[in-house]
Amino acid sequence: QVQLVESGGGSVQAGGSLRLSCAASSSTYVMGWFRQAPGREREFVATINWSSSSTAYADSVKGRFTISRDNDKNTVYLQMNSLNPEDTAIYYCAAGSHYRGRYYSPDYWGQGTQVTGSS
Repeated sequence: QVQLVESGGGSVQAGGSLRLSCAASSSTYVMGWFRQAPGREREFVATINWSSSSTAYADSVKGRFTISRDNDKNTVYLQMNSLNPEDTAIYYCAAGSHYRGRYYSPDYWGQGTQVTGSS
């Protein structure tokens, strides 16, 4: 069992930036982020493999968000730039064993952190 703890959420004006962090209780091969907006299904945001040689992004965030990881700290990050109201959601950290790009299906989930982009 892997425990995931997110941090860094908050409220930011349109065009602003936030960085999310997720600390895992043990090392995992693939880590990523999903989000769920009110009244909508949870959706894929980004994923990264162990060596950081492979990353994948949802079309809606490509060019604005960057995923990275620090394996020494068992931590994955999501740098979010040019935030807008459509990015408002609960962001969930996820971890798993198999890299499948945007078809990522994690084994473990964090509790989520709220991100709000205000106009």
